Amino acid sequence: MSKPSATSHAASRAALTMGALGVVFGDIGTSPLYTLRECLVHLPESDRAAGVLGVLSLVFWALLLVVSAKYLSFITRADNRGEGGIFALLALQRRDNSPSRKMTVGIFVILVGAALLYGEGMITPAISVLAAVEGFRTVAPGITDFIPLIACVILAGLFWMQHKGTQAIGRLFGPVILTWFVVIGLLGAWHVVDNPAVLQALNPVHAWRLLSQQNTHGIALILGSVVLAITGVEALYADMGHFGRRAIVRAWYWVVLPGLVLNYFGQGAHALAAPADLSNPFFTLAPAGPLRLGLVLLSIAATIIASQALISGTFSLTRQAIQLGFFPRLAVRHTSAEMEGQIYLPLVNRLLAVGAIATVLGFGSSERLAGAYGIAVTGAMTMTTVAFYFVARRRWRWSRLGAGSLCAFFLAIDLVLFTANIPKIPHGGWLPLASGIGILLLMHVWKRGREIIFDRVYGRGLESLEIGTLFGDGSIHRVSGTAVFMASNPSGTPLALLHHLKANRCIQKTVVLLSIAAEPEPHVPDADRLTFNDEGHGVWRAIGRYGYMESPDVAALVERLRAAGVKIDPMSTTYYFNREMVLTGGDTPLWEWQKSLYAFLSRNARPAKDYFRIPPNQIIEIGLPIQL
Repeated sequence: MSKPSATSHAASRAALTMGALGVVFGDIGTSPLYTLRECLVHLPESDRAAGVLGVLSLVFWALLLVVSAKYLSFITRADNRGEGGIFALLALQRRDNSPSRKMTVGIFVILVGAALLYGEGMITPAISVLAAVEGFRTVAPGITDFIPLIACVILAGLFWMQHKGTQAIGRLFGPVILTWFVVIGLLGAWHVVDNPAVLQALNPVHAWRLLSQQNTHGIALILGSVVLAITGVEALYADMGHFGRRAIVRAWYWVVLPGLVLNYFGQGAHALAAPADLSNPFFTLAPAGPLRLGLVLLSIAATIIASQALISGTFSLTRQAIQLGFFPRLAVRHTSAEMEGQIYLPLVNRLLAVGAIATVLGFGSSERLAGAYGIAVTGAMTMTTVAFYFVARRRWRWSRLGAGSLCAFFLAIDLVLFTANIPKIPHGGWLPLASGIGILLLMHVWKRGREIIFDRVYGRGLESLEIGTLFGDGSIHRVSGTAVFMASNPSGTPLALLHHLKANRCIQKTVVLLSIAAEPEPHVPDADRLTFNDEGHGVWRAIGRYGYMESPDVAALVERLRAAGVKIDPMSTTYYFNREMVLTGGDTPLWEWQKSLYAFLSRNARPAKDYFRIPPNQIIEIGLPIQL
């Protein structure tokens, strides 16, 4: 076999880098639309030049310390078999890499981070698209009143397109975002050349001087605006499995960082040259006329792509939560036959669409919306740092001093930025915070409810019932066909089987007790997908294993059993499930509102038969009342 040529290797690297540009950096790449505008609003009028240099210095060092140093140098190295994201940290912090049913401090921290990412997922499309559409103010001021409506139409179209998948338009992501960074970088460089004095902002002393001259309120206002420059940084880690760490690093240092720095410094140069111009400095970088209109249209295209990538990331995050048992089962549709990771969750899409459109209508402008943006981002960053500490200690065996010193440095930055965003809470910051708290409560109640039900219903009193006891005495009549009983516990006898035997006193000649195990890793190797053994009397026990980025397929597992020699006729196979009917009023250690919430989630969760991809005409559900 011939080795791949250097040319093909370079082409592959370029393709991965281009893909990373389109998916990973859309959010942080469109931050120049509103970041410097918000920073300039809070600068003191007395010394505008020093203020502009101070803000530029803060933005530049935020990009270096948070993105380059923290995420690219350390966080992205905490990969779980190449996959990243907040739930990868959940798997990595376990010493034995085995799933746990109990809530721990480390798990709770990760759930907080994941919940805050949902809050960010709702507000990011709203502010990005709205800020881009507001560029029309500099081209046609007469349509200012229609800007929120235009933004809502674009968002509605974007969310409507989700059910078709992103494979077709995904090919445009990389080239469009590459064009975006080249254009905004060149526009910024043009103004930097006219006023090279702004390059003094590379010196962090200017950032220190600006902050030292402010009171506490002023510092909070400035830092709360500077943090807008690093929104979307979590995508670098979350999407690492699609492109690899090296492609993301190349895209950042070759394209994204130069484009962002040049644009921010160009906006600063323009602000110094035209201090009386109160319009958005991003759009005024381009000359009035066709060039500015082209910049507005390019901005809209870039924000649509940035929003698309974030929506897809929310779908992936939700599926991971479902697989790990932190979220009730939802409908998951695959939109691509070639790429398993391209999925669509109708309910999540509808909730995001309603939330984003309502946010645009409620706030009306990106200036007001900027007041709501930042607290969820910095909160998620803080939780990532804490979770990384557990990984460094438990998985990498770092010393307390080493892990603590590094994480304390990053945590100091995170907490300063988070604290600076607290004053935003009354002005809209409550929105992503409230949505995050709601998601956190939902995940906690669902996880805790599943723990209690497993311990009280599925985990007790069944392991002592042996297959020989049930089938060995010949009292059970055997009929032709195959029965597959879905078992929560991979040992013992499923309740559905016991109920079936009690009611019918007969069973098929081939019986499969099938359990689905959610592994704390992104993908399970095909060779490890299914294990099974013969229990005797025509009974087989099987375990199907799936990673948190995979969807179970029970029909495919049964076909594997048939191919391995188990006597199964797929057309005469019947699948048996317990249909849990949750009742409140019991003695479980849950508040009554938690019991009611769990019962509601259980009633509205996607039926297991649908989630496991089983032919609907081959299913029998057996009622199982459970009192919490």
